[in-house]
Parts: sequence; C-alpha cells; structure tokens
Amino acid sequence: MLIVRTPVRVSFFGGGTDLPAYYEQHPGAVLSTSINKYFYTVLTERQDEMLQIISADLRRMCTVSAIGEVEETKEELAVPLAAIRDLRCRKGLNLFLASEIPPGTGLGSSASVCVNVLKAVGTYVGLEMSRYELAERAFRVARERLGRPVGKQDEYAAAFGGLNIFEFRSHGVEVVPLRVAEEIVSALEERLMLFFTGTAHDSTVILGGQQKATAARSAPTVSALHYLRSLVYQGREALAAGNLWRFGELLHEAWQAKKRVTEGISDQRIDGIYETARAAGATGGKITGAGGGGFLLLYCEPERQKAVRAAMEEIGLREMLFQFDYGGATVVYDDPFFDSRGDGGLSWRLVGIEEVLAGEWGRA
Repeated sequence: MLIVRTPVRVSFFGGGTDLPAYYEQHPGAVLSTSINKYFYTVLTERQDEMLQIISADLRRMCTVSAIGEVEETKEELAVPLAAIRDLRCRKGLNLFLASEIPPGTGLGSSASVCVNVLKAVGTYVGLEMSRYELAERAFRVARERLGRPVGKQDEYAAAFGGLNIFEFRSHGVEVVPLRVAEEIVSALEERLMLFFTGTAHDSTVILGGQQKATAARSAPTVSALHYLRSLVYQGREALAAGNLWRFGELLHEAWQAKKRVTEGISDQRIDGIYETARAAGATGGKITGAGGGGFLLLYCEPERQKAVRAAMEEIGLREMLFQFDYGGATVVYDDPFFDSRGDGGLSWRLVGIEEVLAGEWGRA
C-alpha cells in the first residue's frame, strides 16, 4: 500500500501571470502558500492488468479492463486517468482518491489531484521525479493532454509546498521561498480567514477568456496583469518589514485589479459578500483561484474577527480554519507487503446511505 498526500494552495498576488499567454511575453510572478488541507491517493497493487479508481468526493468509480487501454475523457475522473496514461504504467492498480475540500473551490484542487496521482503512481513504478519535474509534468497533463487553459502556479504550489514566490518565464520557472521570521508568519496566519461562498465553479471559462484577452494583448487585461505582478513584490516587502496591515491593504488592491482582467471573476453576490466583510472589519481580501465562486480569503486583525465571523455567518458563509503547509507532495505511507494478495480491490463497490442504514451493504 502506498499513500500520498498533496496540499492545496491560497494565492495572494499575481494570479493570471502564470498563464503561458502572459509569461511567454512578460515575466510572470505569483506569491502564494500551500495550506494544510490535502488531497490523498491510496494505491494498492493488483495481480491482473485492471485499473480501478474510486473517488470518495465525486462518488464515482471507474474500472478499465487493461491499464494500457486508458484514455483521457471529459468525465469527472479525467485528471487521474490522464496522469496514469502520461506515466505509461502497465501494472494493475487500485486507486482510492479523497480530498479534505470539495472540488471547484478555487484552491487549486485539480492540480493537487494531478500532482498527487503522478507522485503516487510514479513512486510505485520507481520513477524518480524532482519537484520541478513533477510540477511540469502535471502542467503538461492538464494543458496538453486535457486541453485546459491552466497556468502553472497550482502545480508548483502542490509539488513544493510552503510560502513562495514563483517566477514564470518562457524558459522556465524559479521557486523563491520567502525567508520570513517565524513570528511574522504566525501573525499572518492568525490574521487570514477563509469562508466558503457556497458555490463551486469551473474555472475553464474564466481562464479561457483571460487567455484569449491576454493573447490578443488587450490593453485593460495586460495592464491589470502587470499591476498584479507588481503586487507580488510589494507583498514580499510588506512581509519582510512585518507590516501585515499593509499586506491586507494590498490584498484589497489586488482584488480590485483582478476584476479588471476578464469577465466572470466576480458578480453582484460576491461583491456584496466582500463589502459585508469589509464593513464588519476586514482590511482586504479576494476570491481564491480564477474567481466566480469558491472561497473568500480575508485579512482581518484579531480584534475584528469576531464581528467578521458573525457577519459572514449571518449571510450563510462557513469558515474553514487552516495553517500553512511546508511539505508539498509527500509519501506518507509506503508498505509493499500490505495486502500482498493483490485482490483487495476486486470486491470494491459504491453503496448508498440507504443500503448502509438497512444493513444491506455487506451482502453479496
């Protein structure tokens, strides 16, 4: 048995400059941190050539008679299927997938899935990949195999973990860990809040629109992205100086600029939620990811957080507590002799809650 976990991320500044349409023309940069909310893959081997994938979050199961016949599709399990095919694995496998957060919430979960499956299956077949190679391979799977208009920041955050600046250029990516005093990092964690807006989203449409506008060199889009990139380095300076209130102000400025990049990043409901949080005491914030829904990230001084929580609860938003993660993609358990019969997955099947309550789930 092999168990791998990979974190999701919170992006502070520079989102959108990690798309090829931008960084192939201008240097891109993102300041982000991975957080202690994880995606897990549990891998067990088989003695036949079948592939079985079960997703606990999506309540989906996929069985392929021969792993060499795996093809990417547009179905919900397309990401792990594409990752496995990219590795050209020919061994039978059982994969059980589970996440601590729902999909489509703007925390880079799709990239976390891809990095995670590549790490798990790659480890199993003995393929050694550096964190750079892992991130690049995950990006290639999403961009080339699945044809999605993604950037690179999510894959790098999932692979590396930590509080970093990622600098994107046409010839490669540089990972710059932020060397910030521990007490400043702890104080920043204490001042950040995440609230689920109650709506998941598909970022493909938003990112596709941004990619087209950037490639066409639309002046408003490119200008907004230039400004978002500049905030990366202003954010680094604020952290280095321990000026956390300024960091919160920059988040507000970044969110206003982000909404100028392309349509669909915000809407009337999201704007209303954000203004409610600001009125209650939050200094600044943003919708995580491409926009359109997911989590609302807020910077708020400790003495004002009670009022902000009350305001968010009143409009139906739930808070998710978190801390920063520094491990990145990690093998947390590796025992080649666990379940050595190899047939442990043959009898797996999805059951409904009705069957469980009726006591019928264990019957043949």
